[in-house]
Amino acid sequence: MADAARIVFLDRETLSPETRLRAPDFPHELVVYNRTAPQDVAERIAGADIVITNKVPLKADVLARAKGLKLIAVSATGTDIIDLDAARSNGIAVANIRGYAKNTVPEHTFALILALRRSLVAYRNSVIAGRWQEAGQFCYFDFPIADLAGSTLGIVGSGSLGSAVGRIGEALGMTVVYSGRKDGTTKPGQVPFLEMLAIADVITLHCPLTPETRNLIGPAEFVQMAKKPLLINTARGGLVDEEALERALELGQVSGAGVDVTSPEPPPADSTIMRIARRENVIVTPHTGWASREAIQALADQLVDNIEAFWSGEPRNLVG
Repeated sequence: MADAARIVFLDRETLSPETRLRAPDFPHELVVYNRTAPQDVAERIAGADIVITNKVPLKADVLARAKGLKLIAVSATGTDIIDLDAARSNGIAVANIRGYAKNTVPEHTFALILALRRSLVAYRNSVIAGRWQEAGQFCYFDFPIADLAGSTLGIVGSGSLGSAVGRIGEALGMTVVYSGRKDGTTKPGQVPFLEMLAIADVITLHCPLTPETRNLIGPAEFVQMAKKPLLINTARGGLVDEEALERALELGQVSGAGVDVTSPEPPPADSTIMRIARRENVIVTPHTGWASREAIQALADQLVDNIEAFWSGEPRNLVG
């Protein structure tokens, strides 16, 4: 296999075991690691033509040593784990996955919204604890329940995921507003960021993590949330200042939070987010918003499509 491309997958365990990863349609040698520690990255990608990574970082020092590396195929949409400038300067292409989560993330977003607006987890836990028998009647009203119809949904990010969330919100009778940037700039159809914070009953984040969006929601933003909204984050953990979120929950500046992403992942057992997770008006899920069976298989198929397209000289989904 002297002429075969060497492909190294650094973290196969980030895709579910049932997901089928078909073989690329050109001569190749595929080396698969379930997980890769940071100190092992340089050694494992040495001599590779193509590296597949989902969450293993590829930074400047490692890329400078990766002689012969032609493509980093990211098995995800976000590319913040890649030093894109270093990849570019070393002549390494980067391709990512797009559009695969158009159903799974919006559905997960609304699973969190509906569960929180109707206090489903709190009521379930109270039933198990015997509260229904203690109440002695057909129902009880220990936790708040509110309809979505007639409320306002504020969406940060109007790409494919944010737009899909908006369509679901409209179908449920919500007024949907898309936010402009935090710096005050807006595009047609958007409202200013501060206005969105003030009028939304539910705020959901669907934007990438960049230097500009890190801690997009922090102490100053929580103060602006006049309607004490639910805050939903299925995008990236770094978008929300987690300590500020804890204070906002304590002060009643938000009515609850649905969190699918944290920083780091997994969070330490003694972290702020794990304290938050114990609250009755908070649901924390382990970054599974993207992880329907259908979505992961679509991702895996697109991953191989990207690799095949690049190797045939017709690259697609290039980043940077």
